[in-house]
Amino acid sequence: MLIQIERSRQCGDEQNGEPLPGKSDRPSLSQTLWGGVVNLVRRRPLLAVFQVNLRCNSSCGYCNLPLNVGRYEMSRQQIRTVFADLHKSGLRFVFLQGGEPLLRRDLVPILEDLTEIGFQLTLITNGTKLTPRLVQQFDDLSISLSISLDSLDRNRYKQIRGADQLDGVLAGLDLLRNYRHPKFLTCIVSEVNRDEVPTVAAFARQHGFLPVVGAYHWDVGLYGKQDLSLMYDRQQARLVFERLLEEEALPPGYFRQYAKDNVTWLRGEGLAPCDAGLYSIAIDASGNVSPCLSLPEAGNLLHSSLSEILERFDRREIQHCSDRSSCNRLDGRVIGSVLRHPIAAWQTPVTW
Repeated sequence: MLIQIERSRQCGDEQNGEPLPGKSDRPSLSQTLWGGVVNLVRRRPLLAVFQVNLRCNSSCGYCNLPLNVGRYEMSRQQIRTVFADLHKSGLRFVFLQGGEPLLRRDLVPILEDLTEIGFQLTLITNGTKLTPRLVQQFDDLSISLSISLDSLDRNRYKQIRGADQLDGVLAGLDLLRNYRHPKFLTCIVSEVNRDEVPTVAAFARQHGFLPVVGAYHWDVGLYGKQDLSLMYDRQQARLVFERLLEEEALPPGYFRQYAKDNVTWLRGEGLAPCDAGLYSIAIDASGNVSPCLSLPEAGNLLHSSLSEILERFDRREIQHCSDRSSCNRLDGRVIGSVLRHPIAAWQTPVTW
């Protein structure tokens, strides 16, 4: 996606005896991509999905990530050390999620460290804990934001998310009216909200957000639990995406391509091979690495290098999961999709 990152202040911090680039020196997207071109050629990871914490204030019906179970969370210093090494290995993009990442008290310093190292960051949050101060800090750091919103109906929201938090989310969205960097509103299609998805997409556009619509999936490896109230008939869910495409309710470029992939998957047809473990990896809060959230961990970055861990990935297991075509996770397929559809990638807007 074409995400332009602004340059701002300078910073003289140092790490491990080496100066870190300040914000005025932070690479643009084109520079970031050029820095990772070797990884593209060598088919090595450019993107990490990082669970920065293991706590959450929601209880979503479709989520079975290991949260609130007292597992170890890396310290800020450990995260900085780990990601400095990952940057040297060619990794360039990080999607930070949780749990709910805003529950981590040192989140902003962690984001400062990662931007200073040179990563392009997208923060994925439920939006319930946004404050004017946090929004300003994110804006100053040129961070892309992805807010989850599946319904504008309070009862439906509570049914899907397991918590009565819609008012807090809407208040948080209001704080982002003048946000200067890419901001996404992500809606997951389920049986509860499938008739409302076009309305949510329209709401996103009206408030300056880029709508991203994906499908709830369950029983895919370790990820996605069954919730009978949310599980849908595939044909009915497919109609939702076809309507969005017919009405041009989604931004051009990658966003529509992702919707087309959802249509293909919901028809039961095969998707292009998943890029999990190839161009992207998943890292949990303890530093454990897996090809994606759906597959088992293969090593820990506090004890092993990324190269060592990549060699342990079970490529047959990844291929088997991909061949089932039962998962179309955006983060696991985004780089491969951009490479397969360069024109669509180039047409993707940063605001709408």
